[in-house]
Amino acid sequence: MATDVVMPQMGESITEGTLTKWLKKPGDTVARDEPLFEISTDKVDAEIPSPAAGILGAIKVEEGATVTVGTVVCAIEEAGSSPAAPAPAAPAKAESVTPAATTTAANDAAAPAPAPEAPAAAAGPGTEVPMPQMGESITEGTLTKWLKKVGDKVERDEPIFEISTDKVDAEIPSPAAGTLTEIKVQEGQTVTVGSIVAVIGGGAAAPVAAPKAAAPAPAAAPAAAPVASASAGETPRSSPLVRKIASENNVDLSGVAGSGASGRITKQDILGHLEGAPSAPSAAPAPVVAAPATTPTPAAPKAAPAPAYSPAPGELVPLSKMRSIIAKRMVESKATSPHVHTVFKVDMTRIVKLREKEKNKYEQRNGVKLTYMPFITRAAINALRKHPIVNAAMQGDAILYNKNINIGIAVALDWGLIVPVIKQTEEKNFLGITRAIVDVADRARNKKLAPDEVSGGTFTLTNSGIFGEQFGTPIIAQPQSAILGIGGLNKEPMVLTDKDGNDSIAIRWIQRFTLGFDHRTIDGADAGKFMTDFKQYLENWTEDIG
Repeated sequence: MATDVVMPQMGESITEGTLTKWLKKPGDTVARDEPLFEISTDKVDAEIPSPAAGILGAIKVEEGATVTVGTVVCAIEEAGSSPAAPAPAAPAKAESVTPAATTTAANDAAAPAPAPEAPAAAAGPGTEVPMPQMGESITEGTLTKWLKKVGDKVERDEPIFEISTDKVDAEIPSPAAGTLTEIKVQEGQTVTVGSIVAVIGGGAAAPVAAPKAAAPAPAAAPAAAPVASASAGETPRSSPLVRKIASENNVDLSGVAGSGASGRITKQDILGHLEGAPSAPSAAPAPVVAAPATTPTPAAPKAAPAPAYSPAPGELVPLSKMRSIIAKRMVESKATSPHVHTVFKVDMTRIVKLREKEKNKYEQRNGVKLTYMPFITRAAINALRKHPIVNAAMQGDAILYNKNINIGIAVALDWGLIVPVIKQTEEKNFLGITRAIVDVADRARNKKLAPDEVSGGTFTLTNSGIFGEQFGTPIIAQPQSAILGIGGLNKEPMVLTDKDGNDSIAIRWIQRFTLGFDHRTIDGADAGKFMTDFKQYLENWTEDIG
C-alpha cells in the first residue's frame, strides 16, 4: 500500500511552497523521517522527512515547481513492491501546480510543462461556475455585478463577476477558458456557497495562457540592466528559491532591497524587482515614469459617474450589503466590549523632517512612496511587542495572547470600509511594512483581496486624520482588544524645555493618537504604558528606513 507525501503546511498564513530539490530518486529506499526533499516558502526553507519507510515511487512534482499546501508530491511504496514508473510524473505535475508556479520562472526550465496545458484548453462540456467559499465561516455571498455577459469569451482566471460577503468584496475569476453561455444568478441576488451562478462553454482560448506564462523567462537579458550598477558587498540573506530565480534572470541580489526580517529578500521582493526591470534600459526611465502618470488619468472619468448615484432628498435607499454588515459589526462591538479611549499628543517633527529629506530618494530606490503610515505602524509593532496584552483577545472566560502581530489597516472605499490585514508584521522590516501597506490598500480599492487577507487581525490602525479631524474615538474590530485612531498632522506652538530647565515656544508638527481599548482585557495603566512607548518610539526615531 502506497503512502502519499504532500506539500506540508509550513505556517498559518502559508498556502504554497516551492520544491527546490529532491534528496532521493525513484526506486531509492527511504527510512521513516529521512529527508526526502527541500522546500522554500516566504517564511522558511526546510527539508521534509518521509512519513513512512519504503521505496520512493513516482515523483509527481519536479524541482522548481510551486504547489499548494496539501498537493501530493510523491508516494512511498511498501518495501518489496514495484515502484510506479517515474515517466508519468510530468502530466501529474502540471495538474497539481498552481498558477503561482508560472510567476517564479522556475518551471520554464521544464520543457514538458506547457504541453500538459493543452488538454485543459480543449473544447468540451460546459464548466459550471459556483459561488465560491470566501472564508471558513462564510455560508453565502451576494453577486453584486457581472463583468461579462452571455456570449462573451473569457480566459481562465479572468474576472467574470463581483461578490460581496461578510468579510470581503472580490472579483471572482473564471475557472476555465471558453464562452459565457449561461448566467443563472442575477445581480443583487444572495446565494449559498456552492450554488451554480454561471456556465462556461468549451472554447479554444485557454492555449493562450501557456505562452503567456512562459513568456517572462526569456526576458532575462533586460533583467540584468538594473543590476549593472549594483554596489558590491555581502550577499544578502535569501532563500534557495530567491537565489534560483535571481540566477535564472542574471540578477545580482545585492541590488535587490529585502523586505523580510533583517533585510531578508523574499520571493515577492525578487519578483517585484524583475517586474520593474524593463524600465531600466538606458534612456527608458523617463517614458516609464510618464506611463504610470498617464494611466490613472483615464481612470478619473470612470470614478466621476459615482456622484450620479447620489440619492435625491427624501429618497429611501436600502443599505448595501457592505453597509449592512458594517452596521451590524459596529453594534455588536459596542455591545460586546466596554470601550475606553485615551488620547496622546505626539511630536512628529523628527519624522516629518526625515520624510521630507528622504522621500524622493526612497521612492527611486524602492519603487514605493514614503508615507507616514509605515512609521506609525512600526511604532505600534514595537509597542505591541512590549505590551502583548494590547495584542490579545478575549476568548470565553480566558485571554488569548496572540503569537503573531497581525495589523489591520482600515481602508476607506467609495462604497464603504474594509480592513485588510498584514500578517506576521513582527517579521517585516520598515521596507516590508511600507510595501505591504501599499499593496493591501491598492488591492482593497480594486477588489483583489483574498478572504484570508481580511481576517485574522490582532490590532487595527485607522487613519481618519487624513480628512482633517484632530482625533476620533474608533470602535474596536472584534475579537480584537484595541484599535489605534490616527489624527490629523498639524503645526502647533509647543513649550520646549532644554536640559537646563529653560522654556521656549517653538512651532512643531503635532499629531494626536487615540487608543480605543476593551476594558475587560486592558487596564488604563496598560493602555498608558503602551501609548507612552508608542510615543517615545516616534519622537526619538532611530530605525533605518531602508
